[in-house]
Amino acid sequence: MVEESIADSQSAEDWLSHAQELVPVALNKAREVKGFPGRWKMIMSKLEQIPACLSDLSTHPCFSKNALCKEQLHAMLKTLKGAIELADLCVGEKYEGKLRMQSDLDALSGKLDLNLRDCWLLIKTEVLGEATLPSSVAVSSAEPEATTHSNIRELLARLQIGHLEAKHRALDSLSEVMKEEEKNVLAVFGRSNIAALVQLLTATSPCIREKTVTVICSLAESGSCENWLISEGVLPPLIRLVESGSSVGKEKATISLQRLSMSTETARAIVGHSGVRPLIEICWTGDSVSQAAAACTLKNISAVPDVRQTLAEEGIIRVMINLLDCGILLGSKEYAAECLQNLTASNDSLKRSVVSEGGVRSLLVYLDGPLPQESAVGALRNLVGSVSVEILISLGLLPRLVHVLKCGSLGAQQAAASAICRVCTSTEMKRLAGEAGCIPLLVKMLEAKSNSVSEVAAQAISSLMILSQNCREVKRDDKSVPNLVQLLDPSPQNTAKKYAVSCIASLSSSKKCKKLMISYGAIGYLKKLTGMDIPGAKKLLERLERGKLKSLFSRK
Repeated sequence: MVEESIADSQSAEDWLSHAQELVPVALNKAREVKGFPGRWKMIMSKLEQIPACLSDLSTHPCFSKNALCKEQLHAMLKTLKGAIELADLCVGEKYEGKLRMQSDLDALSGKLDLNLRDCWLLIKTEVLGEATLPSSVAVSSAEPEATTHSNIRELLARLQIGHLEAKHRALDSLSEVMKEEEKNVLAVFGRSNIAALVQLLTATSPCIREKTVTVICSLAESGSCENWLISEGVLPPLIRLVESGSSVGKEKATISLQRLSMSTETARAIVGHSGVRPLIEICWTGDSVSQAAAACTLKNISAVPDVRQTLAEEGIIRVMINLLDCGILLGSKEYAAECLQNLTASNDSLKRSVVSEGGVRSLLVYLDGPLPQESAVGALRNLVGSVSVEILISLGLLPRLVHVLKCGSLGAQQAAASAICRVCTSTEMKRLAGEAGCIPLLVKMLEAKSNSVSEVAAQAISSLMILSQNCREVKRDDKSVPNLVQLLDPSPQNTAKKYAVSCIASLSSSKKCKKLMISYGAIGYLKKLTGMDIPGAKKLLERLERGKLKSLFSRK
């Protein structure tokens, strides 16, 4: 405390002058030493670099105003005094033992390296400009926000200079500041600060690694430093922490990877850095938060087609099916379903693997929940072509699809209608789908404002109406004709019109339906569609126009 108070009372110029005086003294003392020639030669080469370093430091515009300059000079002085003391002991051969002195000389050499490196950082990088003025000056000369930014800059600069314990204290302070002032911290973060944090991820102290990854996790979640984090090499140390860090370190590292893996290139890089296996291990053994974050990261990676086979080779299919069955959080199950949807999007080999591992059953059970998710339905849609109809029926596919059509989100309903189109290729399946209650729900979907939803609903109805009993079911629904006529709209955005024509053609044999079609304006739509060469539009128009003429004659 006394030494610190003395340091505070001295100006930077005073400390500079004192250091400049001690350098030649230390060099002369070192030259007198006869023992340990190799070590002292290395120490002298470092002492000889100090004058130029001090000169460059003193010419910086911020030199006299900057708290870090003063602290750096104070550290340099302590090292120079230590060098002089060791030289005196060696000259007088008053040391306790050769091994002890060798250790002390190695420590001195390390301190000189640190002093020179920190001085160089202050001079060559933006650290010196980023650091704060003394607090008394800052308060009187700056607005509150500017003062806050200035204080944070000094704190960030301290991550780059000094010994490990000093950086440890800076991390503690930074963690506290980020809880209250995250926006201000992000406003002044620079690339050099990111680089310093990434280096601390590989510190020997587990505690420092844990605190560092906590800060990096906040930066990753903010979305403002992703490119810097990646370019400064954050992925390998994060992956190592997922592999062998503390429980907190694993959690924060996994959440960081979750956020960073949203980029396709970063997702590929995680695979390239052997990150898949540790993430899969977290899915098996991690706590609820870590498990969900790992599942989401793997889901993000699975969105990249060219790495899916690598994921499968690492065992991703089995672990995702297990998460569907036993995931601690609902989010983990959702990520697992989405991952399986990605994996089965186009690769037949992966589809077969998911089926053989029991994935279809697990997806169907997952759909029994009150809010069936789109991803699970999408995965099933991808898989139905790889499973026999008999197995799908025995597993209860159709009742689950009806449940989705009733309770699922619009996206889930769309995926369910698409699955119906894929699976109902035989007369028997069309019959079972009609008996299961699909048709009224599909008719209701025709009202959706989304063109893609109404299109797939119309496609499913068109497919099912090939069976006469399903066609009668559509006729009985009061909403079917008005909804289908509405989908005859010739606008380019309406992609359902060809399926609407097919459905209406199947209904046009009914006089009641034909009258309804005409009353809702089907003829006007069909005239436009005929000019657009929509299949079946011309024939349907002729049929409706004949019906209209007959109706007119019958009135007369």
